[in-house]
Amino acid sequence: MASNENRSTRQQRDCRVKPGNYGTNLSTSTDGEFIEFDEGWEFLQKGITKLKRILEGLPETQFSSEEYMKLYSTIYKMCTQDPLNDYSQQLYDKYRETFEVYIISTVLPALREKPEQSMLQELVKRWKNHKAMVRWLSRFFHFIDRYFITRRSLPTLDEVALDSFRDLVYCEVNANARVALIDLIHKEREGGQIDRELVKNVVDMFVEIGNGKMDAYEKDLEAHILENTSNYYSLKASSWILEYSSPDYMLKVDECLRMERERVAHYLHSSSEHKLVNKVKDELLVVYANNDIK
Repeated sequence: MASNENRSTRQQRDCRVKPGNYGTNLSTSTDGEFIEFDEGWEFLQKGITKLKRILEGLPETQFSSEEYMKLYSTIYKMCTQDPLNDYSQQLYDKYRETFEVYIISTVLPALREKPEQSMLQELVKRWKNHKAMVRWLSRFFHFIDRYFITRRSLPTLDEVALDSFRDLVYCEVNANARVALIDLIHKEREGGQIDRELVKNVVDMFVEIGNGKMDAYEKDLEAHILENTSNYYSLKASSWILEYSSPDYMLKVDECLRMERERVAHYLHSSSEHKLVNKVKDELLVVYANNDIK
């Protein structure tokens, strides 16, 4: 009997994840046949806290395969117990709540304290972190995504996470981000140097937030860039007509068209090229033609 007890004790001890010199200890007592919701969620929160610390760049060990399996197995057990103790719906709700709490407590304060270009850099960081968080949590909650959500025809875990970021972050910051982007584009048109990779990363967020649709990009960003482009080249046309001869003016038009195509290639969505080029032509060539007629 003593030998069996010692063997059992060793087995329980061996299946615990060994903590490093620092970091979150993911040892748990959820190895039994039945897991109460509070017990299971307390353990899952340790894994979520560990993930948040990694994303925030705090001292933390990376997830081991044992930790990943422990988290996945806990969710699996909590969803496959007897029907009275099937916690699939509660875990689905907690998944959404996890993103909402993290965004409200950490992401939004970090964005609100940053001015202009620094805000764009922070936004890119937070969008990147959000996608990483989705990838990891979707692995832990994979059983729910594959079975519970499918049977109930609910939004997928990816959709739930995207909705949280769009509703809480994007809706608050997209206007300021748009203004900052347009300011950078104007600066470049005037000959200044800008961080094109930063601009592209922010533009990509406008595209990706639509989850396959271009509505957000076209309405919240592209339309304003096109309007600004019209205003910019309308002013330029008025002064260049007086400043340049006809051949030189046409060379200037060609240069502007080349630069705008280059901007699309570097950081705008490819669908914007035709629209942007037409705006430039409308302002520079139509105004020139009307002036020539006069």
